[in-house]
Amino acid sequence: MKAAIVTIGDEILIGQILDTNSSYIAKALDKIGIGTYEMRSVSDDRMHILNTLEKLQNQVDVVIVTGGLGPTKDDITKKTFCDYFEDELVENPLVLAHVKELIEGIYKRPITAINIEQAQVPSKAKILFNKMGTAPGMWMEKNDTVFISLPGVPYEMKYLMDNEVVPNLIAKFKRPFIVHKTIMTYGRGESLIAEQIEDWEDNLPSFIKLAYLPSPGRVRLRLTAKGIDEKILQDAIADEVSKLTNLIGDIIVGFEEDQSIEVVLGDLLKSKKRTLATAESCTGGKIAQQITSVSGCSAYFKGSVVSYATDAKIEVLGIPSELIATHSVVSEAVAKAMALAVQKMMHSDYAIATTGNAGPSKGDADAEIGTVFIALATPKTVIVEEFNFGQPREKVIDRAVSKGLELLYKEILKN
Repeated sequence: MKAAIVTIGDEILIGQILDTNSSYIAKALDKIGIGTYEMRSVSDDRMHILNTLEKLQNQVDVVIVTGGLGPTKDDITKKTFCDYFEDELVENPLVLAHVKELIEGIYKRPITAINIEQAQVPSKAKILFNKMGTAPGMWMEKNDTVFISLPGVPYEMKYLMDNEVVPNLIAKFKRPFIVHKTIMTYGRGESLIAEQIEDWEDNLPSFIKLAYLPSPGRVRLRLTAKGIDEKILQDAIADEVSKLTNLIGDIIVGFEEDQSIEVVLGDLLKSKKRTLATAESCTGGKIAQQITSVSGCSAYFKGSVVSYATDAKIEVLGIPSELIATHSVVSEAVAKAMALAVQKMMHSDYAIATTGNAGPSKGDADAEIGTVFIALATPKTVIVEEFNFGQPREKVIDRAVSKGLELLYKEILKN
């Protein structure tokens, strides 16, 4: 089965907002065996929308449209749907009752004519009830294609996808199974991994595909199997993951999206009853941000000091000015002192510290642009490593964050 996702809105096309809806919808469809054939963003223009619907008609099984369902004049999706399906808008009493309850009962203000217009829907549409807002979703069919219109507001769209769209698609279509397994690796580049697993990749079963998903300091390997027997797919994926683990088990840190390195580290720290703190300069708090993105991290994360300026390293962390003058602010000695200082300040078992020249200029340091020192204070010692991550600035920061987490992960596993 194939689906197309269409987002409507000039605000997306001019870069004013980021389209996160398409990603959420594609993931939800994938989980029920419907692959996304294409994604499109179109303007708030009647003919553009009509042409898009016509092009997708009978090319895919499902078209999901988001946006253009608001109460203002620039929201034209409902009227355009009526044009495409040769239909007319009618007032739906159940939707009107909900709109009244929401506006008058919850928002505590008089309902307006514009609010009442939200209850107007195409007469041929199956209504997808939106408890989160005033704009209902709409399900319409033409020939071999289902067209679904959803609000563009992300939390409303998510509610309708989870509670209305997915259950209705499951009920209507007999779907194949799509099984994914994502292997998280750290510390080795995409090309090196590809060389190491080339023979394994060449001998994958025909119904299993491998995708490389690289980012600074990490590479995800995604296995995808499609077929009609879910157990066969699951067993085949498990067998291939076992073979892969034998080849590159030293760099695998977890599986699936919800087992990123910060999740794995959190589980390790909790299981070993250890704590962590960070002192960050060139990474600007991004290591702490990644750690604290995990629910329950307060069980093991003590806190962070973002000592970006040289003065902050001296005044907040207590790094001796003489040490900085002698070795430079971007140096092994300063990174080590930062890690020890925040470890002592936060009373943590482990501490990560970063200092470097992310660029584009050198700032207070003598080291070359791209140079980063990462220190890891452990309960017994301090490990410091020097790297040059090149340019641009974003790459240096992201790779430093990944490398800091990788160093901590490997050190904890040793013990």
